Amino acid sequence: MVSTHRATIQDVAVLSGLSICTVSRALRHLPNVSEREQEQVAGAAAKLGYKALAAASRPEGGRTGSLAIVAPTATSWFFAQAVEAAEEVLGDSGYDTVLISLRNQDSVRRQFFADLGNLAQRVDGLLLLTMDLVPGEVAALEACGLAIASVGMENVPWDNVAIDDEHAAWQATQHLLGLGHWDLAVLSSNEHPVATETPRFRGFKRALDEHHLTVHPDLVVCAGPSIDDGRRAMAELIARGASPTAVFAHCDEAAFGALKALREYGLSVPKNVSVIGMDNHPMSGFLGLSTVAQPVADQGAFAANLLCERLLNTETPHQPSNHLLDTKLIERKTTRHKR
Repeated sequence: MVSTHRATIQDVAVLSGLSICTVSRALRHLPNVSEREQEQVAGAAAKLGYKALAAASRPEGGRTGSLAIVAPTATSWFFAQAVEAAEEVLGDSGYDTVLISLRNQDSVRRQFFADLGNLAQRVDGLLLLTMDLVPGEVAALEACGLAIASVGMENVPWDNVAIDDEHAAWQATQHLLGLGHWDLAVLSSNEHPVATETPRFRGFKRALDEHHLTVHPDLVVCAGPSIDDGRRAMAELIARGASPTAVFAHCDEAAFGALKALREYGLSVPKNVSVIGMDNHPMSGFLGLSTVAQPVADQGAFAANLLCERLLNTETPHQPSNHLLDTKLIERKTTRHKR
């Protein structure tokens, strides 16, 4: 039987042992790639039969030569990293990019969807970054006629690149449980109406279930993705009289805020409370934060490649694909065995 698997840039990255961003640069013969890396990528691509998108490869039939990158906010580290990596790929493929920030405001979001028809006259495609869509919004995007790819989304009818958020949260929680912590608190994302619906919360809960433990409602608090959000959430936990021996924060920036609040309340990390986050923000290493690292730039670059492929191969339809990149537990100074 002939395999129908289409080699992707991720396959080349895995075989060459390099990051997707490095592979993308090497395939396009961009600077900042060593001769050895160039050879590794060329060999892996040849072995897999992967054909790279040529630089300035925008199809002549493109209506506008522009693509829009849509993000919930343009100010956070995650989105800045993903946007920069995507823009490099899209720009080298001959596209101009338009960045649309929804500014975490419902009114801006409603206006974006109301103006989709007009936007479709100005761009050829959309790259969506971790937007939590309701069914009506998915339908509106499908009907707008634009090529679409996304980063960090679930169950969408277009190409998507993400991590397994549930597994990553499970990794973080298992790390705390393995250190002997049974009274665990969680600073959960408030992106969903019900915190327990988030994949990262599901991973936290699954790890507890496997140890025959239950999630205590007093040890769950919603926190946004900023340092101030994490500080407020941790302060709320302490004000409730909660006394967890360890805390899992849904992102590193919320974990930074938790560290600040614990220090303000005279609690030592990790002597009194262990803390772990997720992302591997650049400041995590500086602050010694244990975390689960995810390849943010690689997700942006990979999704941008998939969007370009869609635009260049409109006559060869293929089913939408969902690609999950690996995460890695990094143990630093904010977690230790319970004593």
